[in-house]
Amino acid sequence: MRLSISHKTTYHFATPVVHGLQRLRLKPKDTHGQSIREWDMELDGARVETEYEDQHHNAVTLVSLVPDASEVSVTCRGLVDTSDKSGIIGHHAGYMPLWSFLRPTPLTRAGLKVRALVASVSADKDNVLEYLHELSEAVRGAIEYQPGVTDVDTSAEQALMAGQGVCQDHAQIFISAGRLIGVPMRYVGGYLMMNDRVEQDAGHGWAEAHVDGLGWVGFDVSNGISPDERYVRVATGCDYREAAPVTGMTTGAGVDSLDVEVAVQQVTAEQGSIQGQQQQQSDRRNGQGG
Repeated sequence: MRLSISHKTTYHFATPVVHGLQRLRLKPKDTHGQSIREWDMELDGARVETEYEDQHHNAVTLVSLVPDASEVSVTCRGLVDTSDKSGIIGHHAGYMPLWSFLRPTPLTRAGLKVRALVASVSADKDNVLEYLHELSEAVRGAIEYQPGVTDVDTSAEQALMAGQGVCQDHAQIFISAGRLIGVPMRYVGGYLMMNDRVEQDAGHGWAEAHVDGLGWVGFDVSNGISPDERYVRVATGCDYREAAPVTGMTTGAGVDSLDVEVAVQQVTAEQGSIQGQQQQQSDRRNGQGG
């Protein structure tokens, strides 16, 4: 399946920026079941300082904000080819040793609520895959999907206490619980093509567990399925913070408002080629490219 993705983030500042840096994890991974055909990033009110690969093999772009900017926007557009691998990514690769995905983080540290949830799952822990599927259903049943109740700083334990949250809360509770039984777990941030709409309010988050004999296996707790060809993996980490699309700091300004526009849709190979040609023509009109 070929997916066309557009992701625009716009920051409006109450007062002009004096200094600011942002770390962007917005370029999808070339990985098992997924290949990047085209990917472009446009900045308005910011400039690229450097690009590198972090400890999780995430593509990172470090940008500085233009002094006195009152608005900054980051727009990404691209084409990604995907295939259904039943959520299986395969063997572990990267700079981080596998044992590091067992350690708790501030967002995934298990408390009494998470421990009680683990105790409630009746599946045999020796059958790890079966246990994780039942655990996923338990997390989904414990957390009602409700935007606006939690935020990026809400821990797994706090979300479980609230009984409400969004995809990142489902994923982090699942990660916290899985680590308690000795399964390496990680967070995945990316995109999901929805069946009922193209435009979305944000990207999507899910989890991956490392299962002996299979390697990394994906679990979308919020939707109760394993990721298929509708999913695009962008960044991974031990929790949401390590895979967040945008992190950073500013001096002399506070964010007055934030707008996010995401669109994900399937296109044919011919449409993708035309889209690429149109983008190149647009770049030439704007004085970019050759």
